Amino acid sequence: MTRGRTRPAQELDVVALILSVQDTVPIGSGFEPEHAQILEAALRPISIAELAAHLDLPLGVVRILIDDLVGAGCVVVRPAPTTAELQSRRLLEAVIDGLRAI
Repeated sequence: MTRGRTRPAQELDVVALILSVQDTVPIGSGFEPEHAQILEAALRPISIAELAAHLDLPLGVVRILIDDLVGAGCVVVRPAPTTAELQSRRLLEAVIDGLRAI
């Protein structure tokens, strides 16, 4: 699955959000079924930690698989929001409104 790699080429924060830019792995890419599962799960933004839990795979393995997909242009990684962004009044109001709508 990781072809002997123990670390991804780039550092990936566990709270970073992953988003698929395509819904299938490229033909002939040599990707594993787990790569396809990541693409499917990341059709909506999902954190690396959530993804590892969802796939029941070790975090390190998921980071390596995501790194493969980033290199192939299949997913994008968005850094987690900063504390300042999370404390934005408008954002907090939107979250509260969303929770009330549930």
